[in-house]
Amino acid sequence: MAIVAPFRGITYNFRELGEDPSKIVAPPYDVISEQEQEECYRRHPYNVIRLILGKRKVGDSDWDNRYTRAADAFERWKSEDVLIQSDEPSMYLVCTTFDPGDGDGPRQRWGLIALVRIEDKDSGVIIPHERTFSAHREDRLKLLRACNAQFSQIFGLFEDPEDTVLSLTRDYAGVPPDISFDFWDGTTHKMWTLKDPFPFREVGDLMLSKSILIADGHHRYETALNFRNMMRARYGTRPPNRSYEYVMMYLANMDGPGLTILPSHRLITRCAGFQLSDFLEKVDQWFEIKPMLLERRGSANEYKHIQVLLDQEGRTSSALGFYCSDDSKFYLLTLRHGAREEMGDDLHPSLKKLDVLVLSRLILQKTLGFNKEDLDDEEIFHYQSDMKKALSLVESGAYQMAFVLNPTKISHVKDVTSNFLIMPRKSTFFYPKVLTGLVFNSIDPHEIIQIPS
Repeated sequence: MAIVAPFRGITYNFRELGEDPSKIVAPPYDVISEQEQEECYRRHPYNVIRLILGKRKVGDSDWDNRYTRAADAFERWKSEDVLIQSDEPSMYLVCTTFDPGDGDGPRQRWGLIALVRIEDKDSGVIIPHERTFSAHREDRLKLLRACNAQFSQIFGLFEDPEDTVLSLTRDYAGVPPDISFDFWDGTTHKMWTLKDPFPFREVGDLMLSKSILIADGHHRYETALNFRNMMRARYGTRPPNRSYEYVMMYLANMDGPGLTILPSHRLITRCAGFQLSDFLEKVDQWFEIKPMLLERRGSANEYKHIQVLLDQEGRTSSALGFYCSDDSKFYLLTLRHGAREEMGDDLHPSLKKLDVLVLSRLILQKTLGFNKEDLDDEEIFHYQSDMKKALSLVESGAYQMAFVLNPTKISHVKDVTSNFLIMPRKSTFFYPKVLTGLVFNSIDPHEIIQIPS
């Protein structure tokens, strides 16, 4: 059962700063490019980038590095009242308004920021859906150990077809929000701090019967788990509600109308020995191939037409788009009947439904000859959620080829995780990301988290 609790969150003192919050918050660290990192640094001296993704410097050492500098900034900002801590346990209600660009107009996603008790991997309570990598875990653990604080929320999803949990919280959103701002990516964000007499117990009771799927933040969750184990070894497991037993999460309804998954298109820097004619001949055994001449490159209508075709073909089978720098044509690849069985006997049926694995097994590995280690090589494979950008990058020569995908269905995510399986990396792109800088959670090993009763 999921244990959810309020906490004394740390927030920016926006009223005293008198600043637009959009200048201070940032996307999660793992989607920030080097250029965006520089822009965040320039945007404001208190931008959260200095905490979550500080710059490396020549001469960094064990006692002076990006992690120690983050810890110094965190302590200094608290002492200067740039950051202030709530005087009582709270939960934080967030409303995000956005337009995913699918033609249906803007939508809203509601989420609740709270603490969730960390569970062991086999508990079935906190469920991952993508695998993690050791370098990322080590990086986040160094930051957590240096700062004793969780700066970014893990994005968690729970099933709630009747919307009981978040409808309860929205009853308290009738007053003006504590912060409201437009972010540079076009999204709008509002946040309310929920304190007494907010019914924390009712929320906790509703969540007890639920499991939580990690949408984003797999590395941060595993880092929190490893940190908890380290702190247990040092401080013990009693009493059971010490602060390090919990992790800060943004909780959203998996069944809500605002839940949006974007595709993760694959860009390939290089593929040795690639010949277009050979490639098309090989994939023909598994896919129906429909070439399309891109007559008006950069045309919004042309990209929309491709998206519509992909969506239509993807309703009954797996459909992929292919574009390479050697040709002016775009190729629509639709999986032939029975070809899914060629993906391999080692795959569970729920995994064979995933377009990303159809691409990986039949095209990237069997056709292009990449091995599993290659697929994790970030020098070869890059990811882009915007199809127009993906194709433009190939056309510019920055990448050799691109594979365009439909977004992974949430029903497929449920199917995979219900079988206790893990999806390939970058199988999903939940949009929009939960911004970092809304609330922080400081971890005092002697603090006891109070569970409302």
